[in-house]
Amino acid sequence: MTHSQYIFGFHAITSRLRQHPDSIKEIYLDTNRHDQRARDLMSLAETTSTRLILCEQDRLCKMTGTTRHQGVAAHVTKLRRYATLEDLLEGLTEPALLLVLDGVKDPHNLGACLRVADAFGVHAVVVPKDRAVGLSATVHKVASGAVDTVPFFAVTNLARTLRELKEMGFWVVGTAADAPDTLDSVTLTRSLAWVLGAEDGGMRRLTREACDLLVSIPMSGSIESLNVSVSAGICLFETFRQHSQRTGSGLNVPAPKNAV
Repeated sequence: MTHSQYIFGFHAITSRLRQHPDSIKEIYLDTNRHDQRARDLMSLAETTSTRLILCEQDRLCKMTGTTRHQGVAAHVTKLRRYATLEDLLEGLTEPALLLVLDGVKDPHNLGACLRVADAFGVHAVVVPKDRAVGLSATVHKVASGAVDTVPFFAVTNLARTLRELKEMGFWVVGTAADAPDTLDSVTLTRSLAWVLGAEDGGMRRLTREACDLLVSIPMSGSIESLNVSVSAGICLFETFRQHSQRTGSGLNVPAPKNAV
């Protein structure tokens, strides 16, 4: 059975049109939008032979469940590029980089995490099926197209998935405010799964115990913690920087067996 949903916002819909036009059933545009963004979208829809329907604001609100739809919505089929995470990893020819989010429930945070994942070359984002937000219309809008570029996997048992990744040669590194090692002291130049916890309580106990290493983000201000998407951006940038340089200083983590 083909699953479908509505997404909204110009960035999200334009990205889907460019990346996967065949997945769009139709686009709904506010009859009062006559600006350049609307004209560009109409032109792109025509180029891709995508049906575009003009409609009223009320209809858009009912479709999306929000008034913040920017005057555009699209009825789309859900993308399934890989059947499993293992399928994706088997096709990689470079060190793998994953972002694992344990219990993130705010769609704005998930959307922002997908954006930074796209920016720093993450191969997939992994979340638990339960007690976490999925790929809602709000996530699509906030992610600004990253939902279409970063594979997303919701797994039944997150701790078990982390153990399986370790067996595949991943280092599983989590963030924790009380961790003795800091981000700037760790070498991050091999296949890696970053694990970040929920907005309120952090990682669950079993998730934390599944990590090979815990690190803290060094901070000098009075704020004790950072938003999960900000933390993800910091950790992924440092990983990106080290992978680019292929050098590092400080804590040298032993090379895992059967590295991906």
